[in-house]
Amino acid sequence: MNTPSDITIIRWIIRISGLVTTKLKLNFLSLSIELMPAQQGYDRAITVFSPDGRLYQVEYAIETVKRGTIALGIKTNDGIIFAADERPRKLQIIEEPQKLFKVDQHIGIAAAGYIPDARNQVDDARFFSQSSKLVYDEPVTVEIVAKHIADQCQHYTQYAGARPIGVALIIGGVDQNGNSLFLTDPSGTYVPYDAVAIGADSDKVTEFLIKNYKQQMTLEESKALAAASIMLVNEDKENNESITISEIKSDTKQFVNINNNDIKKIIETAKQKYQA
Repeated sequence: MNTPSDITIIRWIIRISGLVTTKLKLNFLSLSIELMPAQQGYDRAITVFSPDGRLYQVEYAIETVKRGTIALGIKTNDGIIFAADERPRKLQIIEEPQKLFKVDQHIGIAAAGYIPDARNQVDDARFFSQSSKLVYDEPVTVEIVAKHIADQCQHYTQYAGARPIGVALIIGGVDQNGNSLFLTDPSGTYVPYDAVAIGADSDKVTEFLIKNYKQQMTLEESKALAAASIMLVNEDKENNESITISEIKSDTKQFVNINNNDIKKIIETAKQKYQA
């Protein structure tokens, strides 16, 4: 009886060990696939829904808004107030607000999130507003502008090759229908509000607005409420120079930025009225 040589035995051992290693790799790969979260892969394309019906890229864009500094809008019978917390870098020159925008004489916008996206949307809203005025020979309504912006946001959730808009906008103004205030977000939703806040700590500010907002407030009272809302979540309680405020009065229908001296007076009024 012939016995296998040492070389043959070594070959058998190598072959068996190779088969065992391959099987272990396959089992490990299978285990890795089973342990992958459901989100894996579905957040790589904007046009793909996850099995539970979510668009992760849109949710990430909404999260970008939540990481921006606070911005808010307040509607009263006397007009619309916009306010934002703008924290400039050292040595930065600021000649006008960076988060409050004038769309038309009677329409303004406050933004939170990725501000370059906001500038792009504001430019689009300005072009749309002027085009509508040339075609229909009357100022465009606030709701039509809000719907147009929301439609643009929705388009970026529907087609591959572009990311969602990373900013939320508070659009307000005075038109033939009265005073209006709308919120748009990266999903393409637009919703009317009496008062609304977006950005970091917006939930806390919203609770404050719910407690203190009254539609019969004057513009001066609403400015103080806006300043108090921002101071509520301001990291530097002593330094409130980052607050910017704009207004549109019902009678003039003109978007106006409040100057720094007047804002300081508004802040002092807010401190006295909302000390708690």
